[in-house]
Amino acid sequence: MLIKNSSLLLFIFFFTTTLYSQKIVLDVKIEGAKKTNITFLKKLLSTKKGSVLDTVSLENDITQLKRLPAISHAYYQIFYSHKELYNVFITIEENFTVIPEVNFWTTTNKQFAYKLGLYDYNFLGRNIVFGGYYQNNSFDSYGINFKAPNLFSKSWGLSINHQNWKSEEPLYFDNKTANYLYNNISFEVLGLYQINLKNEINFGVNLFSEKYKYLAGDTDASVPQNLELDKTLLKFVYKYDDLEYNYQYLKGFKSVLHTQYVTSNNAFQDNFFIAWNDFFYYKKIGEKGNWANKLRVGFSTNEKSPFAPFALDNNVNIRGVGILVDRGTGVAVLNSEYRHTIYDKDWLAIQTNVFTDIGSWRDPGGKLNNFFKSEKIRVFSGIGLRFISKKIYNATFRIDYGFKIHDVQNNSNGGLVFGLGQYF
Repeated sequence: MLIKNSSLLLFIFFFTTTLYSQKIVLDVKIEGAKKTNITFLKKLLSTKKGSVLDTVSLENDITQLKRLPAISHAYYQIFYSHKELYNVFITIEENFTVIPEVNFWTTTNKQFAYKLGLYDYNFLGRNIVFGGYYQNNSFDSYGINFKAPNLFSKSWGLSINHQNWKSEEPLYFDNKTANYLYNNISFEVLGLYQINLKNEINFGVNLFSEKYKYLAGDTDASVPQNLELDKTLLKFVYKYDDLEYNYQYLKGFKSVLHTQYVTSNNAFQDNFFIAWNDFFYYKKIGEKGNWANKLRVGFSTNEKSPFAPFALDNNVNIRGVGILVDRGTGVAVLNSEYRHTIYDKDWLAIQTNVFTDIGSWRDPGGKLNNFFKSEKIRVFSGIGLRFISKKIYNATFRIDYGFKIHDVQNNSNGGLVFGLGQYF
């Protein structure tokens, strides 16, 4: 009985000692914020005044801050105050977030095209993305975008988008090609919900109209030369993000699932479903190396139609293959590259990279074995350069040149691909 009582007394002693020796946060101070609202940042943190000091929670807070477009880097320090009270100092390095968008290229008919835009990725200092663009590619297009992930609370936000997009696009049917003017006018509203640090969902509706107008090329009695479709798109996106950020270096795994159900009241096109998942894996190699990978697998309703949703394009998936050279109702693409930093100073980093892009498509109405047919598989490899501003959000200018390794159908032997931001 004496032994049992002694054990009970010891348990009570250790429990009481642990309870009353917990380290408590006296205050949280954020330094380095110039544009970003400090009150807003503190609402995002799980570490708060009066909470128990927990370094695991602090590390998660730092990870969340690094993911904000407004912040390029963040770290914390803990200082003893008195008794069991501690001050937490979080230091952030801000990005410049008012970013112009300037792009120049040639269209499928060799016409000069450009896109001009302006976006603030930290509007009002509250992690709001707001801006728009104008594009001229022989036709006028524009878009306006608003995204506030923390508009209502730490977890709930809203996204509103509108665009009027026009482009000349090739359509493929029965080994024939025709160029159409494609016009998409859409209004989209999405709810944004962050479940926790690693998991997030977006869901909502997109009301849009599509117009196709024949311009040039082959014709077929089964393919209309003018087509107008009013559609409703229900969208659901699930994101799992376990990436660690350290300036231009990434480490970890990320997965983004997109699902869409499109309804349309017309005789030419039935309702259809489309889904694709992007898997990302990054590994730090040595002090200056980064191995980056992206795998996309996607399927849609398998209609035999020239308007298939998955496109083959060197600006999207296979570098060097050309602009809109094929379409399909299924896609499997692996992009893999090794990035190596050759110059790294306070505001600028320069990387070289070696890459391989491998992809295959399912023909509209085709079978799953399309993916394994030699004529559907494209393989391009190449080299590139990255010029990275460490003080401006997403300010990475990239140049890649892709060489053809395997491409039976396409005549392209390779080519340059320019862009802003990393390819993936």
